Amino acid sequence: MKRFKAAVLGGSGYGAAEIIRRLLIHPDVELVRVASIDFVGEPLSAAHPHLEGLTGLRFEKLEPEAAAAGVDVVLLGLPHKVSATAVPRILQGSEAKVIDLSGDFRLKDAASYERYYGAAHPCPELLAGAVYGLPELHREAIKKARLVASPGCFATTILLGLLPLAKAGLLEGAVDTVAITGSSGSGVAPQATTHHPVRAQNLRTYKPLQHQHIPEIAETIALAGARSFAIHFVPVSAPLTRGIFATSFVRLDASIPPERVAEAFGAAYEGERFIRRPKKRLPEVAAVSGSNYAEVGFEIGPVEDGRRTVACFSAIDNLIKGGAGQGVQSMNLVLGLDEAATLADPGGYP
Repeated sequence: MKRFKAAVLGGSGYGAAEIIRRLLIHPDVELVRVASIDFVGEPLSAAHPHLEGLTGLRFEKLEPEAAAAGVDVVLLGLPHKVSATAVPRILQGSEAKVIDLSGDFRLKDAASYERYYGAAHPCPELLAGAVYGLPELHREAIKKARLVASPGCFATTILLGLLPLAKAGLLEGAVDTVAITGSSGSGVAPQATTHHPVRAQNLRTYKPLQHQHIPEIAETIALAGARSFAIHFVPVSAPLTRGIFATSFVRLDASIPPERVAEAFGAAYEGERFIRRPKKRLPEVAAVSGSNYAEVGFEIGPVEDGRRTVACFSAIDNLIKGGAGQGVQSMNLVLGLDEAATLADPGGYP
């Protein structure tokens, strides 16, 4: 018999599909219910055809308290603003721990939430107690958390590329970042700028310099040791299904030797199971697509005007390490399980 029980809310989306897939094969956690306002009464394969025949569960229309009843953990794949209304009800009406994949509890500053998400936060009193669910930075806090706010996909990618410099005390001032993302990050419902005919042979930016992941990047990197940090972030939609590739440009004083940068990247992720620094190549999406692994790397430019540019590269699968997989990683930690349970498999290649 499995030790823990889990429920999923918002179960019909792409992120939920990854959560459900991992839970169905989890050695210690049993998925007991999946709630959704779509496909009610239908088998999970109605939304997720790759799950055909793997479970007898059906989508249920449930209030948050009912979905959380009798389970140890609830994983939320709900949209921003919807999650913020469900989480307080789960915390008050059950003993379940909560892993929230939305952006509703990532920020400590309610004013930043209102600016970037376009609405006042309905329960700002919960923001201080939520733990930002990046295991490579907050592992011990996640283990003790009741509410984990799983990071955004862009934020995860960019942070993993910059954390080595921040932890080493080398990151100061403004950083310029361009990150390219796959179409699955736009969700199940096609929109005018995201459906296949427009996306398949196109590159376009959206929300340049004002993407909602900017404040969580700034908050988190400052806690890791960055000073006077600012990020100028331009996201780009690309004709990929999965994956994010980020390039961040950091300017270091010329007095900092290149060896210190290499040492910082070597030390930052020593012993981390899901972070790789390729030895003979730079990070690439195809190497991590379909997996919970991330790749990081860097190149150092020549000295110009007393400064040296470091290009930090990072790549992840947006649905797994950038979403559902990282949520399951945090779930494993809050339940006291092997952090890598159901997540150690590599993706396919090519």
